[in-house]
Amino acid sequence: MIRTSFILFAVSGTLLATPALAQSIAELQKACGADIKALCAGVQPGGGRIKQCIMEKSDQISPACKTALATAAQARANAKQ
Repeated sequence: MIRTSFILFAVSGTLLATPALAQSIAELQKACGADIKALCAGVQPGGGRIKQCIMEKSDQISPACKTALATAAQARANAKQ
């Protein structure tokens, strides 16, 4: 569980203290955990490697994960404004 949380944090980018971003991180964990485990199992977390793996295999990730990634990206963009 801790490794999955770390991996999803790595995928989501920098965590900012906003409720919307925290919610999108939780959604990522729920929606993408299985995809990351299945598609990127051998990828060492850190340095953007998990994010790169998911991007390279974006055609294989579940629709729920794609939606959660888009939501997280929007939350990050909104938090930066």
